[in-house]
Amino acid sequence: MDIKSGSGGIEAQDWSKMLLKMYLNWCYKKKFKTEIININNNELNGIKYATIKIKGKYSFGWLRTESGIHRLIRKSPFNSGNKRHTSFSSIFVYPMIKSKNFKKINKSDLKIDVYKASGAGGQHVNKTESAVRITHIPSGIISKCQNNRSQHKNKKQAIKQIQSKIFNLQNKKNMLKKKEISQNKSKIKWGNQIRSYILDASRIKDERTGLETKNIQKFLNGKIDKFIKKSLKLGF
Repeated sequence: MDIKSGSGGIEAQDWSKMLLKMYLNWCYKKKFKTEIININNNELNGIKYATIKIKGKYSFGWLRTESGIHRLIRKSPFNSGNKRHTSFSSIFVYPMIKSKNFKKINKSDLKIDVYKASGAGGQHVNKTESAVRITHIPSGIISKCQNNRSQHKNKKQAIKQIQSKIFNLQNKKNMLKKKEISQNKSKIKWGNQIRSYILDASRIKDERTGLETKNIQKFLNGKIDKFIKKSLKLGF
């Protein structure tokens, strides 16, 4: 989960810290493991940016609808005139995309062909079927090796090559996926908010579902299940 302060200056950074605390409390109640892997504090104890790694059963499924702009409206404690202030912070929830483990390649997914080596190397190269060609059936990736006299060594090398090719292919897919997810981020500004926290009116309203609560303290302490379940039920 990324938490990023938007327009609102110090007030917005304080708001981001409040959201960080809210989600950490929610995760604690759900018995999810959390790790703050990146945080950028400001001089007044707010945060400009934070990233939390969350581990738990269906954690992404639970939190995915929390992505969006969260708007805070309150009388600012950072304003000497105690004027009403509007701040924004964005929440961006995304799944960790892991590269496939090389060891998890199924042998049944591999088609292994052996053939006589070609090219320079003496008369023996064409007399034995030492060359190896391996096809990874699901992806269509092919690797070949014939530089050793031993079929076993060529096979071992060809498998390493195909593992490397699958890894690189997965990396490319991951980059495209991350780019697609990133493009879905909303700008952190007025009009894009998914939820409004109007503290001086003791009201929190979800702009998508219409759900409201006046129990601000419990909500900011992590009791947000009702809102999450409603948004999931409506398919957001």
